[in-house]
Amino acid sequence: MVINFLLLFFTVIAAGSLVLFFPNYKERYYKLALVFAGSYLFSITILHLIPELFSSGFPPHRMGLWILLGFILQQILDYLSSGIEHGHLQHGENRIGAITIMVGLFLHAFLEGTLLSHSEIMGFSNHIPNHDHSHNGSTILLGILIHKGPAAFALAAVLINSLSKKWATLLLVIFALASPLGMISSSVLYDSGLLNREGVIISYGLVAGGFLHISTTIFFESSPHHKIKWNKLFVSLLAAGLAIASEFLI
Repeated sequence: MVINFLLLFFTVIAAGSLVLFFPNYKERYYKLALVFAGSYLFSITILHLIPELFSSGFPPHRMGLWILLGFILQQILDYLSSGIEHGHLQHGENRIGAITIMVGLFLHAFLEGTLLSHSEIMGFSNHIPNHDHSHNGSTILLGILIHKGPAAFALAAVLINSLSKKWATLLLVIFALASPLGMISSSVLYDSGLLNREGVIISYGLVAGGFLHISTTIFFESSPHHKIKWNKLFVSLLAAGLAIASEFLI
């Protein structure tokens, strides 16, 4: 858990700090990084999260409902965050707008962190026939880290243009703590008996729905005129290939 904490925290800090070194970044490169993150996130949700959720012993129709609610919840969080998680860089935000964006992103990142608290809680392998590939959460961790890079960069760009550097740095650090806090909180609640296995599975379903919302929105917005862009297609296939390799070969 300590390693996960450090990886989550410093990935956000490093990605956010890039804004200081590359203030005149080229948006096309940012968009490609975003497409890569969205493709990997979508792939692990389809290949990893959803199959294991529906094989967890939880009633399938109720699981579908929680995934749908997670999708809707992410739509609501998007109104707060102004869609920064899928590439909307709002440079003209005032202080209140910047704080609202921060709240939306923090809540989303906090929920993400719950996926990393207790992979053994789910006991997926006990419910899947002939399933001997026990995941240690590395596939999900990698997906969250890849997704966090562009999100942290976008948040830092907004904060630096809206607030003083001191406040922008403070809020970036708070955002960097969001997923680690979600991971620790879920673990503490489970160990204390306040959160049971069913609650953990429900939180996984909510996050899976959120991942579907973010990743599909990235796909739709990356080609608004429905024209094939070969560089984005290549990046999407590369990310999907990485997800397949991490799921079936590692």
